[in-house]
Amino acid sequence: MHYLIVLAVRSAWNRRYPLTFTLLSIALATSLLLGVERLRQDVRESFSQSVSGTDLVVGARASPIQLMLYAVFRIGEAAQNMRWTSAQKLASHPAVAWSIPLSLGDSHRGFPVLGTSVDYFTHFRYGDRQPLRMRAGVPFAGVFDAVLGAEVARKLGYQLGEKIVLTHGSSGLEGAAHGDKPFFVVGILAPTGTPVDRTVHITLAGMEAIHLDWQGGAPVPGFSIPPDLVRKFDLTPKTITAQLIGLKQRGDVFAMQRAIADAGDEALMGVMPGVTLDQLWEVVGQGEQALLLVSWMVALVGLGGLVAVILASLDARRRELAILRSVGARPRELLLLLALEGFSVTVGGIVVGVALLSAVLFFATPWIEAHYGIALNGLNLSGDDATSLAELLGWILLAGSVASLLPGLRAYRLSLIDGLTPRT
Repeated sequence: MHYLIVLAVRSAWNRRYPLTFTLLSIALATSLLLGVERLRQDVRESFSQSVSGTDLVVGARASPIQLMLYAVFRIGEAAQNMRWTSAQKLASHPAVAWSIPLSLGDSHRGFPVLGTSVDYFTHFRYGDRQPLRMRAGVPFAGVFDAVLGAEVARKLGYQLGEKIVLTHGSSGLEGAAHGDKPFFVVGILAPTGTPVDRTVHITLAGMEAIHLDWQGGAPVPGFSIPPDLVRKFDLTPKTITAQLIGLKQRGDVFAMQRAIADAGDEALMGVMPGVTLDQLWEVVGQGEQALLLVSWMVALVGLGGLVAVILASLDARRRELAILRSVGARPRELLLLLALEGFSVTVGGIVVGVALLSAVLFFATPWIEAHYGIALNGLNLSGDDATSLAELLGWILLAGSVASLLPGLRAYRLSLIDGLTPRT
């Protein structure tokens, strides 16, 4: 066995250039496969934690997934709003620790506008119960103050003090702009990797103010209230889109759900974000499987290159293998020799691939967090992540071992006479 290892090493060294490229292809395939798996897990975790620390999302009775889509992801519109009086009643419930009102409907250059209270910046959590942080400026205080999500500020190039004009509805139709009541940017949030980054935040009073002289989704002809006079009106909202609720005791969540559902004055429902987000991922997360399949195909292509390189070298090595048999090497030892070479290249590729991915994650993670708000956990070598990593590497190693047997089987069948007789 020892002399086979020596022969395999020397033979590999003689063919070091093609084997090096093959090793690099396996390393890149391994890095891609592990990287996609790592990214898939982190993105799913980020998706499921788009909102955390919130016990219930309350809105008009409809589909729970639909409620989460417009309340958390700002996708679609609510079929019906909930009354402000109902929201106040829930906020004053003895079991409720805090509540955040959400009012949606308007937009700014393709980004949704959210009317809310200052409690949003205090109680809203995402990820692993991480609070919102201001990258610049302060939370809103005045009627026409606006706080931008990180992506809004980055894509539109906004800075503090910018004047922005909101648009009625999400379509951005001409003539639907609230041009007579501009807002001023007083704060920009740090990236979160959630829909918060793509949202323009204003006060509930501001949301009411820009609609004082509108009726039925259109401005009232010949009637306009200037910004300096809006404070003379009652800016208390009549309805809101949804409400986030945090409870004093998490164990009260089911009792609170029943209380919301049984409220006789309005048809409302309260959904648990974690459960509904898991259901939503089953609908929108199918792409991750396709991405993983592509990664496996790349890995198989890399292993196919290994087989091709060793098979291509067999014709040049037939004399070498025949001489080995003539000095006593058994056919199964030649099989083992070729398999050992392929196995070694596969192991080398895996080691280089893991090292390459670790380096990329080490240097890229701060940049990804800063620009996209996605926290990459790296290659965790403990717990379930270590088990998942070991399984993937085991499958790659098994596939490489099987691929290495193909050239070995061909070498096994080479005849001694064919190997000793040169072809002309």
